[in-house]
Amino acid sequence: MVESVFGLHQHISLSLSQLLVNGEVIAIVDDDAAIREPLRYYFEEHGLAVVECASAADLRQLLQARSVALALLDIGLPDADGLSLLPELIERYPELAVVMLTGIADLQVALDCMRKGAVDYLSKPVRLEEIFHVARKALEKRRLIFEHRKYQEELEEAHFRIQLLHQLSMKMNTVYLSTVELDEILRAILVGITASEGLGFNRAFLAMFETDDCRLLRGRMAIGPSSREEAGRVWGEIEERELNFLQIVDNLKEICKSPDARVNVIARSLSISAEEQDNILIRSVLDRRSFRVTPENGRVPIPLERRNRNGLGQKNFVVSSERRGGEEEHGRPLPVPVELINLLDEDSFVVVPLYSPGRSFGVIIADNYVTRRPILDSHVAALELFASQASLAIEQSHLYHEMQRKIAELEAVNQELDRSKDLLVEAERYSALGHMAAQLVHIIRNPITSIGGVSRILSKKTADAEWSKYLHVIIHETERVEATLEDLFDFVGQGDLHREEFALCSVLKKTVMLLQSTMYKHNVALELTCPPPEPMINADMHMIRQAFLHLFKNAVEAMPDGGRLSIVVRAEEGRVIASVIDTGPGIPETYLEKAKDPFFTTKTYGTGMGLTLVERVVEAHGGNFSLNPHPGGGLEARVVLPLPP
Repeated sequence: MVESVFGLHQHISLSLSQLLVNGEVIAIVDDDAAIREPLRYYFEEHGLAVVECASAADLRQLLQARSVALALLDIGLPDADGLSLLPELIERYPELAVVMLTGIADLQVALDCMRKGAVDYLSKPVRLEEIFHVARKALEKRRLIFEHRKYQEELEEAHFRIQLLHQLSMKMNTVYLSTVELDEILRAILVGITASEGLGFNRAFLAMFETDDCRLLRGRMAIGPSSREEAGRVWGEIEERELNFLQIVDNLKEICKSPDARVNVIARSLSISAEEQDNILIRSVLDRRSFRVTPENGRVPIPLERRNRNGLGQKNFVVSSERRGGEEEHGRPLPVPVELINLLDEDSFVVVPLYSPGRSFGVIIADNYVTRRPILDSHVAALELFASQASLAIEQSHLYHEMQRKIAELEAVNQELDRSKDLLVEAERYSALGHMAAQLVHIIRNPITSIGGVSRILSKKTADAEWSKYLHVIIHETERVEATLEDLFDFVGQGDLHREEFALCSVLKKTVMLLQSTMYKHNVALELTCPPPEPMINADMHMIRQAFLHLFKNAVEAMPDGGRLSIVVRAEEGRVIASVIDTGPGIPETYLEKAKDPFFTTKTYGTGMGLTLVERVVEAHGGNFSLNPHPGGGLEARVVLPLPP
């Protein structure tokens, strides 16, 4: 029977110290002390802890008080039938191995025992060596089952981590990383670090440099429970809902963002200058290596309420450097700041750097704040794998933002080239106009002046009304031609600015007085509004007067049947705004953009050079000129000029 059950495992032999761990014992359950005591002595001589039980009640009490690995159970007990008791034990204590003892050698009873969960069956009387052999094989089988289960769990964890990294890589490869998307990927990595199916750390903190100059390391985000109860509730809900990894990330998104969460309070408190090169976080970034911090004398469980209230106090810590490729740690011992220990409220944690070949980003800090589970080498290695994925995400985000900045710069340069091209075309256009205007002024001015002068002389010498009528037409039209030539001369003859400081309102009052007779003739009222004190500008007075004279003249001509000319001056935010408003018919909006072009005019007569001249003068002084329909009717010509600093 023994051979049939354990024949497959005879080649595997575990030491007796490996069969019972963590205070486990063997229970000998028999009402006959003559059987119990020799067995106990024999097992104890071989280094196995044994407890005797004379009844089923004793066994139940023992199972509640101690961790029992193996029960040698007599089938006939004074208070229970061992065969009936067996299913109860297997159901309530699945990790318990049971070997049945009976005084009847019955094949059917043996089969019933095996079907109900016993690992073996022995008939009394039996030698002590044989019982010990069966018990040892049962314990070996139990231990192998545990090892297999542990190995299976490690495989599942490794599979989960591979799936996690795959999902992260797919997400990174299918989207351009904006700031929000980067936060989502970093949050996913933190979830992977703390997920029970992932690395299983209790908490994870992410601290990053705020700018590219790497001067200040600040906490950015964190994830983790404040207590064991909270951790069990969160992960229990996730398991019940059977969420996949990305759904877990979404489920914990609000927890990560909550400013009141304890981990986020800790993360916001992390602020370390890069000049503190002895700080373990800064040293991890500078040296690009991981550090594992543990108490020098081992971890001592500290009640949660006491830790939160009193901190961890002064301790000595061991800092081990985690290097790949067998590289040795060198240099003097690295101290652990007490402030960091008290802030984390934890005395054992690991620090892993985040970096790319060209720059450093920050660190990930992970610990087992709730479970107090030791941090093993395998945990650190897996965390470094997650950190490399996080570094890749951050680097890709930096590259994306740099690309966006370069694109914006190129677009700005392209727009500047377009403006330069337009200015060049406009300059060529004005050059041609200037050349033509100069020729016109030179060729036409003298004959026109002669014609006008002779016509005036003849009009004074003739008394014939009919001839006087025709002479006045000649005089009027020559005056118009002379005015046009004057506009052309002003347009092409604008030279350097001769700046001086003067009161704008005073100049405007003197300029509008030149049109007083025309305004009186056409019944145009004047309204001038100027703030006290008068705004002072630094400009070429002659050009400014010339520009506003054109605006006043256009406004008066737009009201041949009377109206109101309003001149409103105001100063604000380092500039002065002068508005010339008439109550005439205005200009259709479709013509507003063209109104300032050379030779464009809506008048029956005229060249349209005046508004072009105004715009050139205003822009030469660093201001801007615009035409806008006035809400009360008419047109508003607005001139904006800078005030002296």
